[in-house]
Formats: sequence, structure tokens, C-alpha cells
Amino acid sequence: MKVILLTDVKGQGKKNDVIEVSDGYAKNFLIPRKLAKAADAQSLNDVKVKEEARLYRIETEKKEARALAEKLKGILVKIPASSGADGRLYGSITSKDISERLEADHGISIDKRKIVMGEPVKTYGKYEIDVKLYTEINGKINVLVCEK
Repeated sequence: MKVILLTDVKGQGKKNDVIEVSDGYAKNFLIPRKLAKAADAQSLNDVKVKEEARLYRIETEKKEARALAEKLKGILVKIPASSGADGRLYGSITSKDISERLEADHGISIDKRKIVMGEPVKTYGKYEIDVKLYTEINGKINVLVCEK
């Protein structure tokens, strides 16, 4: 009997998978526990439409991420900071500071968790910092730390 899984079932498959199982397993276990439903023409069509919608949404998100990566290439984020006599900053510049300055100056909102910094910036200078925009799509932000 063909069934469509409504949730992940260990040893059988993931949600929305169409699988072939024995009649007894489907009628006595999967369907009564609402883990699966019988695969008729209507339900198969519903699964197909949902999958197409999911793939379309993923493709649009990737396209937006690529466009944002191109937009970030030409942007320079200036962050004014104070330092001591030896040229080291009071405190440090973190991904949160970069995210807030990018939002304020350029109107581009990027979550601070997507900005990848090995360690916080503690000196003046120009830095190129990676940004994870989407799976396998990365961008770079140019950051200039200057005196106030």
C-alpha cells in the first residue's frame, strides 16, 4: 500500500515522502497514529504542489542572497572608535557593531550571527569580513575602523 508520511518515521522516511508499506502496517499502525495517510490522486497532487512551492521559495531566497552579496561588494562601512596612546581600541569592534552600522548607514539589515569574524577587531585599519548569506552563498563586507 502506498502512503504519504505526515511526520518523520524512523526507518521509513521523512515527512511528505511517498513510500510503499504492507497493508497491515499502514492500516494498523501508521494511519491510526496519524503518521501517514493513504496516497490517493488528490493527496499525491497536494504533496507535489507543496514541494514545488518549497523549491520556488528556496530559489527566490538564493537569488536574493546573491543580489545582496553583489550589493555588499561596493559598500564600505566606517566605524569610528576611540583608542589609547598605543593605538589599540578601547573595547573592540564586534559583529553586532558592524551589523548596526551597516543598517544605519546603508539600510541593509544583516543578522549579526551571519557576520563571520575570527576574533573581534582591536586596532585601526581596513578589514574584509565574510558574511554567510545563505547555504553556499557568502559575501564580503569592507570595514574601515577610524578615529572619532
